[in-house]
Amino acid sequence: MSQKSETPALFLAFLITAGLLGGGAWWLTQKVGINPGAIFSSNSAPSSSPNSVNQLPPGAKEFSQVQNVPEGLFSYGGSTTWAPIRGQVDPVIEKAWPNFRLRYVDPVSGPPGSAAGIRMLMRDELAFAQSSRPLTDQEYQQAEQRGMKLKQIPVAIDGLAVAVNPGLNIPGLTLEQLGAIYTGQITNWRSLGGPNLPIQPLTRPITAGGTVELFSEQILQQKPFGPNVQLVPTTTEALRKLAASPGGIYFASAPEVVEQCTIKPIAIGRTANELVAPYQGALVPADQCPAQRNQLNTAAFQTGKYPLTRSLFVVVKQNGQPEEQAGEAYANLLLSAQGQKLIAKARFVPVR
Repeated sequence: MSQKSETPALFLAFLITAGLLGGGAWWLTQKVGINPGAIFSSNSAPSSSPNSVNQLPPGAKEFSQVQNVPEGLFSYGGSTTWAPIRGQVDPVIEKAWPNFRLRYVDPVSGPPGSAAGIRMLMRDELAFAQSSRPLTDQEYQQAEQRGMKLKQIPVAIDGLAVAVNPGLNIPGLTLEQLGAIYTGQITNWRSLGGPNLPIQPLTRPITAGGTVELFSEQILQQKPFGPNVQLVPTTTEALRKLAASPGGIYFASAPEVVEQCTIKPIAIGRTANELVAPYQGALVPADQCPAQRNQLNTAAFQTGKYPLTRSLFVVVKQNGQPEEQAGEAYANLLLSAQGQKLIAKARFVPVR
């Protein structure tokens, strides 16, 4: 065959190969959709989690510059971790957009939380939901069965802090050690370089919200809590118990823990040689608090150096109705420069 007749065949083969490669790459990005900030940074995100932080479009500077903000009263609910953000952001939104009225709604039965908010969203009880964890594959499937699609939009980064009684001296814990404590495999601090003292793990119930759900999934690998784990209804009560329990340990959203005076946040690492504190610099001694307080290690949270970080999401129904517009607008307001500053003021880490 002549060189002239070979040219179209080679060009056709090139087009077919490029198409296959391009299609495969598209399929992988759609199927895998990895979002390193969506769950604890030591693990991969679920296959169905879209909207990675790196894919966020540019935002407005001020709330007044955000477009397509609807008018009306819109109910929302979900994660209790979001409470400080709601307190900072919502009053300022109301001043900028007085006709965009927001109402936080608790579930009729059971405690509020990420899962409860998502369920209420799928039952059309909310316009949008706030979540401290990514949507699960099961939630995507349940939404599809109801004839709707859900979209999660990351707007902030949160760290999970682990705290102990201030009298306990340990250098820190690895993720593996933390899991062993909460599954009952390690029950004495002596096994971890501490004193001969029984460990008293504290946690809110698994139904309490996204923080405990995510901890169970990523740290415990879905294993049940150990028999020595004590359940407490709220973080406020847990911190009181922790301050009074020499062998106590507790985990919660970093802004709820790091600045407290009566407990001690500790360093966490993927390995014993990679321990990273959830606070900046040296630990502020208890006798110097509250005149001085520990400050969040925002740089380590943002880069993923600290191993327990996650994204906070606005969850939206893609139904073409005003509810979708309200959820998109709320997320865009939070992603504006003004919104990101208010998120930082609430002691969370901006995504921009």
